[in-house]
Amino acid sequence: MDTRLLTYFTQLAETKNFTRAAKQLHIAQPALSIAIKKLEQELELTLFYRNERKVTLTQEGEVLLIHAKQILQKIDDATLAMKELRGLEKGEVRFGVPSMLGSYFFPQILMGFKSHYPNLKLTIVEAGTQSIRQMLLDGELDLGVIINQAVPESLQTEHLLRSQMVAVVSEQHDFANKQELSFDDFFGQELVAFKPGYFHREMLDLVCEQHNLTPNISFETNLLPMILQIIRHDFAITALLELVTEHEAHLIPIPFAEPIQLDLAMAWRKQGYLSLADRTFIEYVKQQCQ
Repeated sequence: MDTRLLTYFTQLAETKNFTRAAKQLHIAQPALSIAIKKLEQELELTLFYRNERKVTLTQEGEVLLIHAKQILQKIDDATLAMKELRGLEKGEVRFGVPSMLGSYFFPQILMGFKSHYPNLKLTIVEAGTQSIRQMLLDGELDLGVIINQAVPESLQTEHLLRSQMVAVVSEQHDFANKQELSFDDFFGQELVAFKPGYFHREMLDLVCEQHNLTPNISFETNLLPMILQIIRHDFAITALLELVTEHEAHLIPIPFAEPIQLDLAMAWRKQGYLSLADRTFIEYVKQQCQ
């Protein structure tokens, strides 16, 4: 099977439009149409439903897309491995990190790594842990921080840190003097929360499900500075990693009566190729966390 045809097929599957796909592939649209037709004839299968505005994958196309992505990722990995055998380095670490850790845990580590390896490029992607998992599986990230539970079989993990989630209120809030907080009291308040897909929101949803509670979410945003301002002005409360409150003034952390501990891990694809830059970054982070 011609890998060039798989590249064309994957691009068309993602854009769902021959014109856009051809433009991104830097080829003429008729050439793309001929290539896709050739692939379908070779496989003796119809891979796309076609109409005037867009194309969509058939069931057969959906199956092929899974394998095509894996094949193309393996080729990229092999190309990188061969370059490094010739003494070349990738020179870049693509790293996914959730907002709270990216803001409070990793800045010093990242700057320290950059000072030790000034020729390596760090590309930092802020996203929820679910998105980071998927980007790792799709080869869009080399490394990422995820919750170390229910990890897909195709991902390898290395323990990073264990941190407690605490309720966070303003200094003016009625709960400010409490030593601990029940889930009933917490979820009875107006809340500001991250959007679904972030471990902060996953924790809230899981606790509600386990205790048959309904969250009163008044604000929903992935902007951490906005969340902190909403809390400081006493418009709502939330739950954050305890390390956030260690760096932020005028916020009161309150442990839950039933403590919530989160295990966070560095993750990467088991079958993926880790470049010298990636391996060096993993070791550096491990040293800083010891």
